[in-house]
Amino acid sequence: MKRQADVKDENRIAVISEYGRQRLMNCAESFRDLADLFEEEEPETAAAEWPGSRQDYLWQRKLQENRELLAEHLKEMAHIMADVARTTYAYRPMSERKYKRLAKILKESGIQLKSLCELEHEDGHREISLTMRMAAEKYTRFGEQESISVEDVADFLSVAMNVRLRAAKNAPLYLTPEWSTCYFLEEPKFQLLTGSARAVKETERISGDNYSFYEGEDGKMTVILSDGMGSGEKACRDSERVIELTERLLEAGFRKEAAIQMINGALASSGQEENMSTLDVCDMNLYTGECEFIKVGAACTYIKRGRLVDRLSSQSFPLGVFGQLEPEVMYRTLESGDYVIMLSDGVLDALSQGIGEDVMPEIIGRMNYSSPGEIANQLLAYCLAQSKGQVRDDMTVLVLGAWEQEETVDEAYR
Repeated sequence: MKRQADVKDENRIAVISEYGRQRLMNCAESFRDLADLFEEEEPETAAAEWPGSRQDYLWQRKLQENRELLAEHLKEMAHIMADVARTTYAYRPMSERKYKRLAKILKESGIQLKSLCELEHEDGHREISLTMRMAAEKYTRFGEQESISVEDVADFLSVAMNVRLRAAKNAPLYLTPEWSTCYFLEEPKFQLLTGSARAVKETERISGDNYSFYEGEDGKMTVILSDGMGSGEKACRDSERVIELTERLLEAGFRKEAAIQMINGALASSGQEENMSTLDVCDMNLYTGECEFIKVGAACTYIKRGRLVDRLSSQSFPLGVFGQLEPEVMYRTLESGDYVIMLSDGVLDALSQGIGEDVMPEIIGRMNYSSPGEIANQLLAYCLAQSKGQVRDDMTVLVLGAWEQEETVDEAYR
């Protein structure tokens, strides 16, 4: 048993070289030391014991809060560097017989294979890199230029290796006669369909709600919904800024809680109460179905499984109210056929003008629509009917439907 574990460790390779890894670890340690310097302050003096003026006391309090916030940011940078330095993949050696079979399949399609590397991520899904080019005879066949898309190569590989594969986002569209390296990722277990419905406050031309869907290379789909304080263009700019900052920080490798703290600190330090916005994040692992929900002053989220409905509520304050906040984090695991329904405050406010928001789980449970778009539109229409068509606040409904891809590779490409 120990021998098997040793072999597995020997097959793991680092993303960066040993020299680069050590440099990153040293930089991370420097950031931690710098953070400790910012935190090494004398205990805070109470206002009654402060020898100076009240204005001086408030300035000192604000300075201390900024130092603590900066220390947290430095710690997060250190975490990202250390995390990258420690990242490894498991190398999966391919037998010579299998390699020759794969090279033959590609050659018959006009593709010359130079090298192949198969890796396994820490969560178990596979990544394959191929160095290849289009065969010269294929490129000039009948005197005309032919083309082979990288998506076609993904199909060939899927059949040959009996695993669903797709091209990475940064892959080129087509092969050329020049050698190039392309990356292919194992397709996730789940696929998502999304739907949305919106209504703008009747006295405004633009909604103060904003949202985004984006899928990362790690097989995670992230949905972000933000409701800016008030309505109109100002609220739209505020929520749009929150969405953009959240996306950029998450894509840069920041942990969600740390990214939210940074955005909150930026809004709180502006000193403008009207900059407050809610933040609602749903992060789903498409390989496992595991979902992480983070709420900062956001309305309830509902998970529909048949007629059963799970309500995820939050009592937290919006972004920008306090210098430090505690976002509410909840975890669920989705199954095939589940729906996630995210709302802005205006939807529940409209429902409260009629039969009340407590019946929302019952309303969602009775819906028999399969399309996320239909669910979003019908839910919004029902709430508008409860408010007699009056739109007193911006309303946004987002619906995600998760389905498991159960087809085998042979069936999919038959």
